[in-house]
Amino acid sequence: MRCIVRASSLPARIASSLQRAGRPVRPGALCCQTPPSIRASAVCTGVVMYQHIKVPAGEKITVNQDFSLNVPDNPIIPYIEGDGTGFDITPVMIKVVDAAVAKAYAGKRKISWMEIYAGEKSTKVYGPDVWLPEETLQVLKDYVVSIKGPLTTPVGGGIRSLNVALRQELDLYVCLRPVRYFKGVPSPVKEPEKTDMVIFRENSEDIYAGIEFEAESEKAKKLIKILQDEFGVKKIRFPETSGIGVKPVSREGTERLVRKAIQYAIDNDKPSVTIVHKGNIMKFTEGGFRDWAYALAQKEFGAELIDGGPWCKFKNPKTGKEIVVKDAIADAFLQQILLRPAEYSVIATLNLNGDYVSDALAAQVGGIGIAPGANLSDSVAMFEATHGTAPKYAGKDYVNPGSEILSAEMMLRHMGWTEAADLIIASMEKSILSKKVTYDFARLLEGATQVSCSGFGQVMIDNM
Repeated sequence: MRCIVRASSLPARIASSLQRAGRPVRPGALCCQTPPSIRASAVCTGVVMYQHIKVPAGEKITVNQDFSLNVPDNPIIPYIEGDGTGFDITPVMIKVVDAAVAKAYAGKRKISWMEIYAGEKSTKVYGPDVWLPEETLQVLKDYVVSIKGPLTTPVGGGIRSLNVALRQELDLYVCLRPVRYFKGVPSPVKEPEKTDMVIFRENSEDIYAGIEFEAESEKAKKLIKILQDEFGVKKIRFPETSGIGVKPVSREGTERLVRKAIQYAIDNDKPSVTIVHKGNIMKFTEGGFRDWAYALAQKEFGAELIDGGPWCKFKNPKTGKEIVVKDAIADAFLQQILLRPAEYSVIATLNLNGDYVSDALAAQVGGIGIAPGANLSDSVAMFEATHGTAPKYAGKDYVNPGSEILSAEMMLRHMGWTEAADLIIASMEKSILSKKVTYDFARLLEGATQVSCSGFGQVMIDNM
Protein backbone atom coordinates (compact mmCIF):
# COMPACT_ATOMS: atom_id res chain seq x y z
CA MET A 1 0.00 0.00 0.00
CA ARG A 2 1.27 3.43 -0.91
CA CYS A 3 1.65 5.48 2.29
CA ILE A 4 1.92 9.23 2.36
CA VAL A 5 4.24 10.89 4.85
CA ARG A 6 4.45 14.56 5.68
CA ALA A 7 8.15 14.82 4.85
CA SER A 8 8.72 18.08 6.69
CA SER A 9 7.73 16.41 9.96
CA LEU A 10 9.96 13.35 9.59
CA PRO A 11 12.95 12.94 11.88
CA ALA A 12 16.24 13.13 9.97
CA ARG A 13 16.92 9.44 10.75
CA ILE A 14 13.73 8.33 8.97
CA ALA A 15 14.10 10.76 6.08
CA SER A 16 17.64 9.48 5.53
CA SER A 17 16.42 5.87 5.55
CA LEU A 18 13.78 6.70 2.96
CA GLN A 19 16.39 8.28 0.72
CA ARG A 20 18.68 5.24 1.06
CA ALA A 21 15.71 3.08 0.08
CA GLY A 22 15.50 5.03 -3.17
CA ARG A 23 12.43 7.04 -2.19
CA PRO A 24 13.15 10.76 -2.38
CA VAL A 25 11.83 12.99 0.38
CA ARG A 26 11.14 16.62 -0.44
CA PRO A 27 10.53 19.08 2.41
CA GLY A 28 6.85 19.82 2.76
CA ALA A 29 5.88 17.24 0.14
CA LEU A 30 3.35 14.45 0.52
CA CYS A 31 5.12 11.53 -1.04
CA CYS A 32 6.88 8.16 -0.88
CA GLN A 33 6.18 4.48 -0.63
CA THR A 34 7.30 3.45 2.82
CA PRO A 35 8.87 0.08 3.73
CA PRO A 36 7.39 -1.65 6.82
CA SER A 37 10.44 -0.99 8.99
CA ILE A 38 10.36 2.72 8.17
CA ARG A 39 6.60 2.81 8.61
CA ALA A 40 6.94 1.32 12.09
CA SER A 41 9.53 3.95 13.02
CA ALA A 42 7.29 6.71 11.73
CA VAL A 43 4.36 5.46 13.78
CA CYS A 44 6.52 5.37 16.90
CA THR A 45 7.41 9.02 16.41
CA GLY A 46 3.76 10.04 16.03
CA VAL A 47 3.88 10.71 12.28
CA VAL A 48 0.49 10.09 10.65
CA MET A 49 0.64 8.51 7.20
CA TYR A 50 -2.17 8.45 4.66
CA GLN A 51 -2.27 7.59 1.02
CA HIS A 52 -4.23 10.54 -0.33
CA ILE A 53 -5.42 12.51 2.69
CA LYS A 54 -3.56 15.70 3.55
CA VAL A 55 -3.60 16.53 7.26
CA PRO A 56 -3.79 20.30 7.89
CA ALA A 57 -2.26 22.18 10.79
CA GLY A 58 -4.46 21.86 13.86
CA GLU A 59 -5.27 19.47 16.70
CA LYS A 60 -7.44 16.40 17.12
CA ILE A 61 -10.62 16.37 19.14
CA THR A 62 -10.25 13.63 21.77
CA VAL A 63 -12.70 11.64 23.88
CA ASN A 64 -12.60 11.18 27.65
CA GLN A 65 -13.50 7.96 29.45
CA ASP A 66 -17.00 9.30 30.11
CA PHE A 67 -17.31 10.04 26.36
CA SER A 68 -17.18 13.81 26.83
CA LEU A 69 -15.05 15.71 24.31
CA ASN A 70 -11.81 17.66 24.58
CA VAL A 71 -12.13 20.27 21.82
CA PRO A 72 -9.08 22.45 21.08
CA ASP A 73 -9.39 25.98 19.70
CA ASN A 74 -8.10 24.79 16.31
CA PRO A 75 -9.75 21.38 15.79
CA ILE A 76 -9.22 19.34 12.64
CA ILE A 77 -12.61 18.35 11.21
CA PRO A 78 -12.70 15.73 8.43
CA TYR A 79 -15.31 16.26 5.75
CA ILE A 80 -16.58 14.25 2.78
CA GLU A 81 -17.70 16.57 0.00
CA GLY A 82 -20.33 14.11 -1.22
CA ASP A 83 -21.66 13.16 -4.63
CA GLY A 84 -23.94 15.13 -6.94
CA THR A 85 -24.92 18.38 -5.26
CA GLY A 86 -22.38 17.72 -2.51
CA PHE A 87 -20.06 19.63 -4.86
CA ASP A 88 -22.32 22.68 -4.40
CA ILE A 89 -23.48 22.55 -0.80
CA THR A 90 -20.33 21.47 1.06
CA PRO A 91 -18.19 24.53 0.18
CA VAL A 92 -21.13 26.77 1.14
CA MET A 93 -21.47 24.97 4.49
CA ILE A 94 -17.76 25.44 5.20
CA LYS A 95 -17.94 29.14 4.34
CA VAL A 96 -20.97 29.72 6.60
CA VAL A 97 -19.45 27.77 9.50
CA ASP A 98 -16.13 29.60 9.22
CA ALA A 99 -17.96 32.93 9.29
CA ALA A 100 -20.01 31.94 12.35
CA VAL A 101 -16.94 30.70 14.24
CA ALA A 102 -14.93 33.82 13.36
CA LYS A 103 -17.73 36.13 14.51
CA ALA A 104 -18.57 34.17 17.67
CA TYR A 105 -14.99 33.90 18.92
CA ALA A 106 -13.32 36.96 17.37
CA GLY A 107 -10.69 34.84 15.64
CA LYS A 108 -9.67 32.92 18.77
CA ARG A 109 -11.09 29.68 17.40
CA LYS A 110 -10.87 28.24 13.90
CA ILE A 111 -11.68 24.90 12.28
CA SER A 112 -9.01 23.23 10.14
CA TRP A 113 -10.96 21.34 7.47
CA MET A 114 -9.51 18.04 6.22
CA GLU A 115 -11.00 16.52 3.08
CA ILE A 116 -11.41 12.75 3.09
CA TYR A 117 -12.99 10.62 0.41
CA ALA A 118 -15.97 8.34 -0.17
CA GLY A 119 -18.33 7.80 -3.08
CA GLU A 120 -17.65 8.84 -6.66
CA LYS A 121 -14.79 11.18 -5.76
CA SER A 122 -13.07 8.30 -3.99
CA THR A 123 -13.16 6.21 -7.16
CA LYS A 124 -11.34 9.01 -8.98
CA VAL A 125 -8.72 9.40 -6.25
CA TYR A 126 -8.12 5.77 -5.22
CA GLY A 127 -9.30 3.74 -8.20
CA PRO A 128 -12.51 2.73 -10.01
CA ASP A 129 -13.76 0.23 -7.43
CA VAL A 130 -12.74 2.00 -4.22
CA TRP A 131 -15.94 3.61 -2.91
CA LEU A 132 -15.04 3.64 0.79
CA PRO A 133 -11.27 3.56 1.48
CA GLU A 134 -9.94 2.03 4.67
CA GLU A 135 -8.06 5.21 5.52
CA THR A 136 -11.31 7.19 5.37
CA LEU A 137 -12.81 4.90 7.99
CA GLN A 138 -9.65 5.19 10.10
CA VAL A 139 -9.70 9.00 9.95
CA LEU A 140 -13.37 9.08 10.97
CA LYS A 141 -12.49 6.98 14.02
CA ASP A 142 -9.33 8.90 14.89
CA TYR A 143 -10.70 12.42 14.52
CA VAL A 144 -14.01 11.71 16.30
CA VAL A 145 -16.17 14.48 14.76
CA SER A 146 -16.84 14.79 11.02
CA ILE A 147 -19.41 15.96 8.47
CA LYS A 148 -20.40 14.71 5.04
CA GLY A 149 -22.47 15.58 2.01
CA PRO A 150 -24.88 13.16 0.29
CA LEU A 151 -23.44 9.95 -1.13
CA THR A 152 -24.65 7.96 -4.11
CA THR A 153 -25.46 4.25 -3.94
CA PRO A 154 -22.95 2.27 -6.05
CA VAL A 155 -24.43 0.41 -9.00
CA GLY A 156 -23.74 -3.32 -9.04
CA GLY A 157 -22.25 -5.57 -6.38
CA GLY A 158 -20.17 -4.82 -3.31
CA ILE A 159 -21.46 -2.03 -1.09
CA ARG A 160 -25.26 -1.76 -1.23
CA SER A 161 -25.34 1.68 0.40
CA LEU A 162 -22.39 3.85 1.37
CA ASN A 163 -24.42 5.54 4.10
CA VAL A 164 -25.38 2.19 5.62
CA ALA A 165 -21.80 0.93 5.25
CA LEU A 166 -20.43 3.95 7.14
CA ARG A 167 -22.94 3.47 9.95
CA GLN A 168 -22.19 -0.23 10.26
CA GLU A 169 -18.40 0.00 9.96
CA LEU A 170 -18.21 2.73 12.62
CA ASP A 171 -21.07 1.31 14.73
CA LEU A 172 -22.91 4.62 14.50
CA TYR A 173 -25.95 3.17 16.18
CA VAL A 174 -27.94 6.40 16.59
CA CYS A 175 -29.35 8.35 13.68
CA LEU A 176 -30.29 11.66 15.28
CA ARG A 177 -32.78 13.81 13.38
CA PRO A 178 -34.09 17.01 15.00
CA VAL A 179 -37.21 18.39 13.32
CA ARG A 180 -38.21 22.00 13.94
CA TYR A 181 -39.95 24.76 12.03
CA PHE A 182 -38.34 27.99 10.88
CA LYS A 183 -40.83 30.83 10.58
CA GLY A 184 -41.48 31.73 6.96
CA VAL A 185 -40.74 28.30 5.49
CA PRO A 186 -43.63 27.12 3.27
CA SER A 187 -45.33 24.07 4.79
CA PRO A 188 -48.27 21.85 3.74
CA VAL A 189 -49.74 21.84 7.28
CA LYS A 190 -51.67 24.64 9.00
CA GLU A 191 -49.61 24.89 12.18
CA PRO A 192 -46.08 23.67 11.39
CA GLU A 193 -44.70 25.50 14.43
CA LYS A 194 -46.25 22.80 16.63
CA THR A 195 -43.86 20.22 15.18
CA ASP A 196 -40.76 20.17 17.37
CA MET A 197 -39.31 16.68 17.79
CA VAL A 198 -36.01 14.85 17.95
CA ILE A 199 -35.89 11.38 16.43
CA PHE A 200 -33.52 8.70 17.73
CA ARG A 201 -33.50 6.08 14.99
CA GLU A 202 -31.69 2.79 15.67
CA ASN A 203 -29.02 2.57 12.99
CA SER A 204 -27.39 -0.85 13.22
CA GLU A 205 -30.15 -3.47 13.22
CA ASP A 206 -33.60 -4.19 11.76
CA ILE A 207 -33.98 -5.08 8.08
CA TYR A 208 -31.35 -2.45 7.23
CA ALA A 209 -28.77 -4.95 8.45
CA GLY A 210 -28.91 -6.09 4.82
CA ILE A 211 -29.38 -9.80 5.52
CA GLU A 212 -31.51 -10.77 2.54
CA PHE A 213 -31.44 -13.26 -0.29
CA GLU A 214 -32.70 -12.94 -3.84
CA ALA A 215 -35.81 -14.82 -4.93
CA GLU A 216 -35.08 -18.24 -6.47
CA SER A 217 -31.42 -18.11 -5.42
CA GLU A 218 -29.91 -21.19 -3.80
CA LYS A 219 -29.46 -19.35 -0.50
CA ALA A 220 -33.09 -18.23 -0.43
CA LYS A 221 -34.29 -21.74 -1.24
CA LYS A 222 -32.04 -23.24 1.43
CA LEU A 223 -33.19 -20.81 4.12
CA ILE A 224 -36.86 -21.28 3.25
CA LYS A 225 -36.43 -25.05 3.37
CA ILE A 226 -34.80 -24.83 6.83
CA LEU A 227 -37.68 -22.67 8.05
CA GLN A 228 -40.20 -25.16 6.69
CA ASP A 229 -38.47 -28.39 7.72
CA GLU A 230 -36.91 -27.44 11.06
CA PHE A 231 -39.26 -24.72 12.34
CA GLY A 232 -42.53 -25.81 10.79
CA VAL A 233 -43.09 -22.49 9.05
CA LYS A 234 -46.08 -22.70 6.72
CA LYS A 235 -46.87 -19.02 6.21
CA ILE A 236 -44.57 -18.32 3.26
CA ARG A 237 -47.27 -18.10 0.59
CA PHE A 238 -45.10 -18.58 -2.50
CA PRO A 239 -41.88 -20.24 -1.27
CA GLU A 240 -40.51 -21.09 -4.71
CA THR A 241 -40.33 -17.44 -5.81
CA SER A 242 -39.85 -15.57 -2.54
CA GLY A 243 -36.95 -13.32 -1.73
CA ILE A 244 -36.28 -13.51 1.99
CA GLY A 245 -34.73 -11.25 4.61
CA VAL A 246 -33.81 -11.41 8.28
CA LYS A 247 -34.79 -8.71 10.80
CA PRO A 248 -32.42 -8.73 13.81
CA VAL A 249 -33.49 -6.68 16.83
CA SER A 250 -31.54 -7.16 20.06
CA ARG A 251 -31.91 -6.17 23.70
CA GLU A 252 -28.46 -4.54 23.67
CA GLY A 253 -29.17 -2.59 20.49
CA THR A 254 -32.47 -1.39 21.89
CA GLU A 255 -31.09 -0.43 25.28
CA ARG A 256 -28.20 1.67 24.02
CA LEU A 257 -30.49 3.62 21.69
CA VAL A 258 -33.24 4.22 24.26
CA ARG A 259 -30.65 5.17 26.90
CA LYS A 260 -29.39 7.91 24.56
CA ALA A 261 -32.94 9.11 23.88
CA ILE A 262 -33.88 9.31 27.55
CA GLN A 263 -30.62 11.02 28.47
CA TYR A 264 -31.27 13.56 25.72
CA ALA A 265 -34.72 14.25 27.20
CA ILE A 266 -33.09 14.81 30.59
CA ASP A 267 -30.32 17.06 29.28
CA ASN A 268 -32.64 19.14 27.10
CA ASP A 269 -35.62 19.35 29.47
CA LYS A 270 -38.05 17.46 27.21
CA PRO A 271 -41.41 16.27 28.59
CA SER A 272 -41.65 12.83 27.00
CA VAL A 273 -39.98 9.96 25.16
CA THR A 274 -42.19 7.99 22.75
CA ILE A 275 -41.26 4.45 21.70
CA VAL A 276 -42.54 3.97 18.13
CA HIS A 277 -42.93 0.36 16.97
CA LYS A 278 -45.10 -2.18 15.18
CA GLY A 279 -45.01 -4.67 18.03
CA ASN A 280 -48.67 -5.57 17.64
CA ILE A 281 -47.69 -7.52 14.51
CA MET A 282 -43.95 -8.23 14.93
CA LYS A 283 -44.13 -9.29 18.56
CA PHE A 284 -40.61 -10.63 19.11
CA THR A 285 -38.67 -7.96 17.19
CA GLU A 286 -40.55 -4.66 17.37
CA GLY A 287 -42.50 -5.93 20.36
CA GLY A 288 -39.20 -6.78 21.99
CA PHE A 289 -37.96 -3.26 21.25
CA ARG A 290 -40.97 -1.82 23.07
CA ASP A 291 -40.65 -4.13 26.09
CA TRP A 292 -36.88 -3.68 26.46
CA ALA A 293 -37.29 0.10 26.20
CA TYR A 294 -39.82 0.22 29.03
CA ALA A 295 -37.69 -2.13 31.14
CA LEU A 296 -34.63 0.09 30.69
CA ALA A 297 -36.57 3.23 31.68
CA GLN A 298 -37.60 1.53 34.92
CA LYS A 299 -34.28 -0.16 35.68
CA GLU A 300 -31.85 2.68 34.89
CA PHE A 301 -33.94 5.82 35.33
CA GLY A 302 -36.29 4.74 38.11
CA ALA A 303 -39.45 5.19 36.04
CA GLU A 304 -42.70 4.18 37.75
CA LEU A 305 -45.75 2.74 36.02
CA ILE A 306 -48.69 5.06 35.31
CA ASP A 307 -52.06 3.44 36.16
CA GLY A 308 -50.56 -0.03 35.95
CA GLY A 309 -48.50 0.63 32.82
CA PRO A 310 -47.05 0.20 30.35
CA TRP A 311 -46.57 3.99 30.24
CA CYS A 312 -44.25 5.16 32.98
CA LYS A 313 -42.75 8.37 34.34
CA PHE A 314 -39.82 9.68 36.35
CA LYS A 315 -38.55 13.04 37.57
CA ASN A 316 -35.86 14.76 35.58
CA PRO A 317 -32.89 14.77 38.02
CA LYS A 318 -31.73 18.13 36.63
CA THR A 319 -35.02 20.06 36.71
CA GLY A 320 -37.43 18.06 38.87
CA LYS A 321 -39.96 18.06 36.03
CA GLU A 322 -41.80 14.90 35.02
CA ILE A 323 -40.71 12.92 31.96
CA VAL A 324 -43.25 10.45 30.56
CA VAL A 325 -42.09 7.34 28.67
CA LYS A 326 -44.86 6.11 26.37
CA ASP A 327 -45.28 4.13 23.17
CA ALA A 328 -47.19 4.35 19.90
CA ILE A 329 -47.91 1.93 17.08
CA ALA A 330 -46.05 3.18 14.00
CA ASP A 331 -49.01 3.62 11.65
CA ALA A 332 -51.08 5.38 14.32
CA PHE A 333 -48.08 7.57 15.14
CA LEU A 334 -47.82 8.74 11.52
CA GLN A 335 -51.41 9.91 11.83
CA GLN A 336 -50.92 11.55 15.23
CA ILE A 337 -47.92 13.64 14.17
CA LEU A 338 -50.26 15.34 11.70
CA LEU A 339 -53.21 15.70 14.05
CA ARG A 340 -51.50 16.29 17.43
CA PRO A 341 -47.78 16.96 16.90
CA ALA A 342 -47.43 18.98 20.12
CA GLU A 343 -47.90 15.78 22.15
CA TYR A 344 -44.53 14.40 21.06
CA SER A 345 -40.97 15.56 21.73
CA VAL A 346 -38.31 12.80 21.79
CA ILE A 347 -38.91 9.74 19.60
CA ALA A 348 -37.07 6.40 19.94
CA THR A 349 -37.70 3.95 17.13
CA LEU A 350 -36.31 1.16 14.99
CA ASN A 351 -34.37 1.57 11.77
CA LEU A 352 -37.10 1.25 9.12
CA ASN A 353 -39.73 3.13 11.13
CA GLY A 354 -37.19 5.87 11.75
CA ASP A 355 -36.57 6.26 8.03
CA TYR A 356 -40.28 6.78 7.36
CA VAL A 357 -40.90 9.01 10.38
CA SER A 358 -37.89 11.27 9.74
CA ASP A 359 -38.90 12.19 6.21
CA ALA A 360 -42.61 12.46 7.05
CA LEU A 361 -41.85 14.94 9.83
CA ALA A 362 -39.39 16.83 7.63
CA ALA A 363 -42.19 17.36 5.10
CA GLN A 364 -44.34 18.98 7.80
CA VAL A 365 -41.75 21.70 8.41
CA GLY A 366 -40.68 22.39 4.84
CA GLY A 367 -38.96 19.30 3.48
CA ILE A 368 -35.62 17.53 3.66
CA GLY A 369 -33.86 20.48 2.01
CA ILE A 370 -33.36 21.94 5.49
CA ALA A 371 -33.50 18.72 7.55
CA PRO A 372 -30.24 18.12 9.45
CA GLY A 373 -28.95 14.83 10.80
CA ALA A 374 -26.17 13.05 12.66
CA ASN A 375 -24.98 9.49 13.15
CA LEU A 376 -23.51 8.74 16.56
CA SER A 377 -21.71 6.04 18.49
CA ASP A 378 -20.52 6.48 22.06
CA SER A 379 -17.42 8.28 20.81
CA VAL A 380 -17.69 9.03 17.07
CA ALA A 381 -20.10 11.60 15.59
CA MET A 382 -20.67 12.03 11.86
CA PHE A 383 -23.02 14.82 10.77
CA GLU A 384 -24.67 14.79 7.36
CA ALA A 385 -27.01 16.34 4.85
CA THR A 386 -30.11 14.13 4.92
CA HIS A 387 -31.22 14.53 1.31
CA GLY A 388 -30.02 12.70 -1.78
CA THR A 389 -27.40 13.62 -4.37
CA ALA A 390 -29.84 15.18 -6.93
CA PRO A 391 -27.34 14.63 -9.78
CA LYS A 392 -29.37 16.63 -12.32
CA TYR A 393 -28.64 19.77 -10.27
CA ALA A 394 -24.99 18.97 -9.54
CA GLY A 395 -22.58 21.78 -10.28
CA LYS A 396 -25.35 24.27 -11.08
CA ASP A 397 -25.13 26.24 -7.80
CA TYR A 398 -28.89 25.77 -7.49
CA VAL A 399 -29.96 23.65 -4.53
CA ASN A 400 -30.71 24.55 -0.93
CA PRO A 401 -27.61 24.12 1.29
CA GLY A 402 -29.73 24.35 4.46
CA SER A 403 -29.63 20.68 5.41
CA GLU A 404 -25.84 20.53 5.55
CA ILE A 405 -25.55 23.97 7.16
CA LEU A 406 -27.95 22.95 9.94
CA SER A 407 -26.11 19.63 10.30
CA ALA A 408 -22.96 21.67 10.84
CA GLU A 409 -24.87 23.69 13.45
CA MET A 410 -25.58 20.39 15.25
CA MET A 411 -21.88 19.57 14.98
CA LEU A 412 -20.85 22.87 16.56
CA ARG A 413 -23.31 22.32 19.40
CA HIS A 414 -21.95 18.78 19.88
CA MET A 415 -18.46 20.32 20.17
CA GLY A 416 -19.66 22.78 22.79
CA TRP A 417 -19.32 25.76 20.45
CA THR A 418 -22.85 26.92 21.20
CA GLU A 419 -22.22 30.60 20.45
CA ALA A 420 -21.36 29.81 16.83
CA ALA A 421 -24.26 27.35 16.60
CA ASP A 422 -26.68 30.00 17.91
CA LEU A 423 -25.44 32.45 15.28
CA ILE A 424 -26.26 29.95 12.52
CA ILE A 425 -29.78 29.32 13.84
CA ALA A 426 -30.49 33.04 14.20
CA SER A 427 -29.12 33.73 10.73
CA MET A 428 -31.16 30.91 9.18
CA GLU A 429 -34.34 32.36 10.71
CA LYS A 430 -33.51 35.89 9.56
CA SER A 431 -32.49 34.75 6.07
CA ILE A 432 -35.69 32.81 5.46
CA LEU A 433 -37.82 35.71 6.70
CA SER A 434 -35.97 38.00 4.27
CA LYS A 435 -37.36 35.78 1.47
CA LYS A 436 -33.96 35.63 -0.24
CA VAL A 437 -34.08 31.88 -0.70
CA THR A 438 -33.22 29.06 -3.09
CA TYR A 439 -35.63 27.82 -5.76
CA ASP A 440 -37.38 25.21 -3.57
CA PHE A 441 -38.69 27.92 -1.24
CA ALA A 442 -38.88 30.77 -3.76
CA ARG A 443 -41.47 28.98 -5.89
CA LEU A 444 -43.77 28.68 -2.86
CA LEU A 445 -43.23 32.08 -1.22
CA GLU A 446 -45.01 35.15 -2.51
CA GLY A 447 -42.62 38.03 -3.10
CA ALA A 448 -39.51 35.88 -2.75
CA THR A 449 -36.17 36.63 -4.39
CA GLN A 450 -34.55 33.47 -5.73
CA VAL A 451 -30.85 33.14 -4.98
CA SER A 452 -28.28 30.48 -5.80
CA CYS A 453 -26.87 27.89 -3.42
CA SER A 454 -23.77 30.01 -2.78
CA GLY A 455 -25.96 33.13 -2.79
CA PHE A 456 -28.01 31.79 0.11
CA GLY A 457 -24.80 31.07 1.99
CA GLN A 458 -23.79 34.70 1.52
CA VAL A 459 -27.23 35.86 2.68
CA MET A 460 -26.69 33.85 5.87
CA ILE A 461 -23.25 35.35 6.42
CA ASP A 462 -24.61 38.86 5.87
CA ASN A 463 -27.34 38.18 8.45
CA MET A 464 -24.97 37.09 11.23
